Amino acid sequence: MTADPNDCSFQFDPVGKKKFVQSCDIAKAALAKAGVPYTNQSAPPGSVAVVRVGSAEVPAVDGSSMPAADFKAASGKFSKDLGARLKEAGYPVKADGAHINYPMVLLMLVILLIYVTMVYGPIAAWLVELFPAKIRYTSMSLPYHIGNGWFGGFLPPIAFALVAFSGNMYYGLWYPIIVALMTVVIGALFLPETKDRQVQ
Repeated sequence: MTADPNDCSFQFDPVGKKKFVQSCDIAKAALAKAGVPYTNQSAPPGSVAVVRVGSAEVPAVDGSSMPAADFKAASGKFSKDLGARLKEAGYPVKADGAHINYPMVLLMLVILLIYVTMVYGPIAAWLVELFPAKIRYTSMSLPYHIGNGWFGGFLPPIAFALVAFSGNMYYGLWYPIIVALMTVVIGALFLPETKDRQVQ
């Protein structure tokens, strides 16, 4: 994909209210949603982004000066044209169920559930021992909901923004990896052992 770097933004939109109308953003979002890896090449300032699929070129849409109705129609046409070119190049529209190893997927899910239960089993007792009764409810609830609601809830928009930014379908994995490493470091350095603590 070739595009003016100044037209490319970091597409972080946690509540779905932002409008990305630059041609670079339109092209990157379409490729990321299609699950197609791509590389970014700089284009002259002011030029419209172009997606190259094999020998075919699909120009993106610059909606910065278009009326909303025209932009919707033009971006729909771009998505349709891009989808047709990707299909011609051999990119599947959706996953082929015949190639899914269902027993292995089920095994992986069971392993992940075992890991979760290994955490949730002892965490209740540990949190009770960590805080005195007079502040226990707030002390347990606040970090739990910040961790699950904020860090976990922001995973999809942050991962999408990272994938659209880089063009690498696996780049979004850096967010959960960094958060997991943060919890290891913080837990090891700042959270005490509660084995012999008197529960109040």
